[in-house]
Amino acid sequence: MLATLLAAKAAIISIWFALFFIGERLARADSRPTSSARLFKNFGMWVLLMALSVSVVAPLTAWGANQLLWVRSEWMTAAGVGAALLIIDLILLDCWTYWVHRAYHKVPLMWRVHEIHHRDEFLDTTSAVRFHIGEVVFSALLRLIPISLLAIPLPTVILFEIILFCLAVFHHSNLKLPSGFEKALSWVIVTPSIHWIHHHAIREDTDSNYASGLSVWDRVFGSKSPHERHPNMKIGIEGIEDKGFLALLVAPFLGPGR
Repeated sequence: MLATLLAAKAAIISIWFALFFIGERLARADSRPTSSARLFKNFGMWVLLMALSVSVVAPLTAWGANQLLWVRSEWMTAAGVGAALLIIDLILLDCWTYWVHRAYHKVPLMWRVHEIHHRDEFLDTTSAVRFHIGEVVFSALLRLIPISLLAIPLPTVILFEIILFCLAVFHHSNLKLPSGFEKALSWVIVTPSIHWIHHHAIREDTDSNYASGLSVWDRVFGSKSPHERHPNMKIGIEGIEDKGFLALLVAPFLGPGR
């Protein structure tokens, strides 16, 4: 079953990524050009992540999803509330992701790996796949906590990962959207106008807007930035420049963190 789920996941995210990658080049929100070197660097990070996901993260997630699953299965069969539990599981995983993301900004050792994502000085779809392999492994381990404690089924976990990836591509994208449509959508999910503030090269904004799926978490937990996205705003980390591919891979082991 794991192989089938992973194949479906790969097909869906590949098509979604391709659509947004092409779309943002036809209708750009930020007019500044991006270099081919940056794109290859980000794609190189993605290749490493994909290899790691198949060999380590997926089996680890499958193992976690099988813990205490018999308890959930019997209860679901007896109560007949599978659909409701699916929605609850997705919401809980999204809330967990919010707090993990917030921890990556507050805990110095976690920031070391997460800052690789924030060093990107331009945002587009490739920014959504630019993460250090250390962060991917650590995030997978942390996600095992709610998966195991709540006995969340593997298909639900894979579905959540697909949704999270698609939303990440969307809110990192440089796709120009009708302002009214995006404003209405931002009340429900994270949009580029929200997440680009999170990547603003001002620490006050970098340490805000942590939500990845539902935008409500920042409003509920007081981390919503009061600022708005503006044309050609500076992206990256305040006072720090981006690095080359190999330098990014070793950076977490050299820096002092926050």
